[in-house]
Amino acid sequence: MPYPLDAAAVRSWCGLALEALGRERERIDAINVYPVADGDTGTNLYLTLESAARAVEAAFDGHASAGTAPGLADAIGAMAHGALIGARGNSGTILAQLLRGMTDVLAADAGADGTDTAPGDGAAEALRRALRRAAAATYEAVAHPVEGTVLTVATAAADAAERAAGEARDAAAVARAAHEGARTALQATPGQLAVLGRAGVVDAGGCGLVALLGALADALSGEVTATPVAVRADAPLPEAAGCDVAAHMAADGCAEPGGPAFEVIYLLEAADEAVARLRTRLDGLGDSLVVVGGDGLWHVHVHVDDAGAAVEAGIEAGRPYRIRITHFGGGRTKEPALAPRAVVAVVPGAGLAGLCADAGATAVTVRPGEPPASGELVQAIRQAHAREVMLLPNDPELRHTAAAAAEQARTEGVRVAVIPTRAAVQGIAALAVHEPDRSFDEDAVAMTSAAGATRYAELALAERQSWTMAGVCQAGDVLGLIDGDVAVIGPDLTVTAMTVLDRMLSAGGEMVTLVLGAGAPAALAERLERHVRERHLAVDTVVYHGGQRTAPLLIGVE
Repeated sequence: MPYPLDAAAVRSWCGLALEALGRERERIDAINVYPVADGDTGTNLYLTLESAARAVEAAFDGHASAGTAPGLADAIGAMAHGALIGARGNSGTILAQLLRGMTDVLAADAGADGTDTAPGDGAAEALRRALRRAAAATYEAVAHPVEGTVLTVATAAADAAERAAGEARDAAAVARAAHEGARTALQATPGQLAVLGRAGVVDAGGCGLVALLGALADALSGEVTATPVAVRADAPLPEAAGCDVAAHMAADGCAEPGGPAFEVIYLLEAADEAVARLRTRLDGLGDSLVVVGGDGLWHVHVHVDDAGAAVEAGIEAGRPYRIRITHFGGGRTKEPALAPRAVVAVVPGAGLAGLCADAGATAVTVRPGEPPASGELVQAIRQAHAREVMLLPNDPELRHTAAAAAEQARTEGVRVAVIPTRAAVQGIAALAVHEPDRSFDEDAVAMTSAAGATRYAELALAERQSWTMAGVCQAGDVLGLIDGDVAVIGPDLTVTAMTVLDRMLSAGGEMVTLVLGAGAPAALAERLERHVRERHLAVDTVVYHGGQRTAPLLIGVE
């Protein structure tokens, strides 16, 4: 007997979809040839949906603690929001927009009690309109839509749902029709997009959507099919290990070596009119532009040569965070070869992310109070496309998370060393001595040594009265923390920073690194440079604009 389209169905859909994408992840990765053959579409879809599923579970937990049950609008809204904030890559960003499109209809059509759309034909009709809105939303999100991709498959699913809605008596039948329509459209994609035809595969993003719609049909019908998705145009589903599509394309002369060098992704808090201007600017900087979201929160994805310009565009539009910059490895190809060694660094601001990208590292930018999960670090390691990876957590609180990510990556064949960096300035020092031509162990030792030889400090503002190692502070006081402990309390940022520098340099030092935060005064760096030059002979100073909101100033002394 079909199940109602309610919050429980959304929860079941998430679980079944995760299982389906988990089964298909590696195989979808293996056929990923468009828009970039970076072999991560299945993984990106899985991680995006995992974030959506966590948000749905959080909604259920929140209502349970209040002794209530979530309604459909709560559950589908949580699913869409979770996908938006956790979207990975081009495919995950489009998936987030598709779910948002469905939410626009289903949340609005929820019954008065919020638990269902409508009985019988009403639910079927609501799902039909939700799938149509989802398909339209994906086209709106992509700067330059291309047929033969997930967009085409989504439209075919909506068309099939529309044909079935007039005869179907329940939402399960509509979902099953949409799934079958998507499967049929998927098999036609090689004839619509030349790069797929040359490789002999169907669209990877479309594969993921077929799996997602199959899970929806199963959740509403109660009949789990677990039918594999055929990913080649002319053969059953291959094993991922035997489906080196990009290598086959390169051997046939089909690879396309041109294209931007960086993938830039970030969440953005901005007004609609600012985002419209951002789209235009980013479209001129690169390709694969997808901007999704609304109501003040957006997810931005673009491939560019100038990663810094893409981030700066976001800063002009609003407040970007969770910035991820991935280097494709010296120019995009249809299957980037594995680099011998790469660096993945967790950083607190856009400026530091750009600095890491310029040095060839993959940056994971964090927002205050929202540390990355181990899965996010694993994905960053995968995106580095290297046989060996140096992981810089740059925060003592992330040591266990980094260790878990490294352990997972090792099971996937990547050799990972976690460099014990406790602050961003230690990460800068470690990155400065990174040398991929050295042996793995020698490089790890050199980076660890450089980090260990760098004392670190940060200036922060006290939020409330409290006891510290340096005495009692009042709300609004400037705190100077050296190696993690409060050492100086002062009323003024510049004066307190000078005191911190003097204490740190009293034990000697050759190089001072200043990383300015988003709220740092304009003249701060100049005054501190002059102070070091006048008070401490033969000590050099380098300044970076980190843009971090966690602290107005970070200091490193080597």
